[in-house]
Amino acid sequence: MKIGMVGLGRMGANMTTRLVLDRHEVVVYDRSADAIQHSAGDGAIPSFSLADLVSKLEPPRAVWIMVPSGTATDVTIQDLLGLLHPGDIIIDGGNSNFRDSQARCKLAKEKGIDFIDAGTSGGIWGLKNGYCLMVGGDEAAVKKVEPIFLSLAPADGYAYVGKSGAGHFSKMVHNGIEYGLLAAYGEGFEILEKSEFGYDLHQLAELWLHGSVVRSWLLELAEIAFRGDPRLADIRGYVEDSGEGRWTVEAAIAENVPAPIITMSLISRYISRQQESFSAKVIAALRNEFGGHAVQHDKPAVGAKG
Repeated sequence: MKIGMVGLGRMGANMTTRLVLDRHEVVVYDRSADAIQHSAGDGAIPSFSLADLVSKLEPPRAVWIMVPSGTATDVTIQDLLGLLHPGDIIIDGGNSNFRDSQARCKLAKEKGIDFIDAGTSGGIWGLKNGYCLMVGGDEAAVKKVEPIFLSLAPADGYAYVGKSGAGHFSKMVHNGIEYGLLAAYGEGFEILEKSEFGYDLHQLAELWLHGSVVRSWLLELAEIAFRGDPRLADIRGYVEDSGEGRWTVEAAIAENVPAPIITMSLISRYISRQQESFSAKVIAALRNEFGGHAVQHDKPAVGAKG
């Protein structure tokens, strides 16, 4: 079938290529002319504005957006709602907040346009392995564009999961779980790295892929990372979060669900961004005050011997 793709970053460009390879016609648009040219080289149909993209689609039109969550998604959807017609479909495959998706669905429905929230997982490996798709929205609308989902996903990797917001809510929790898994692997390998045994971390990561109960795709990626840089010497331990972890914790609080592992994995990301933890300084100072425990100084004290 024919579909528009707005946003040709690492995910959008690879998804476009996967669809083209499965013989779909994909009209693409991105603010970057180079990104458009790259996808056109893979067989996509270039367009140079949202209006141009819409003009190259036949009704009923379907447009998939893969742009950053928040303002960029809001602006893109608002612009598309001014260009599309009743019976057309917008699919948001980004990491949007599920409440935003529900509001956007309501706004689109007022114009007779269907809005689908497609939680999308697979990262840069999706082109080769396929994307896991958790799709929410009107089920009849989802069925109309189901060939697109089936082409993007591996076998059994796509499902309609419920009403508007269900796709992005399930992807949110998926990413919250991911936070916890990443934190556990990170802590475990740090304990190994600091131990007295001088472990070959690549050897252990590779070993655990064979029969171990902790084997997983994330561990496969750890093996690849340690293979290239056994001590990760070229990587700074600064970890960003893209929102889903925070939203998962907020949902847990709203639903009175204890989620200490996911919550602490989120907090640990904040800690990773500090050059020096002021909290740790306070603790060190208090330990010194009440117990005379030694503190370490950034600079030698005045008069101290080198």
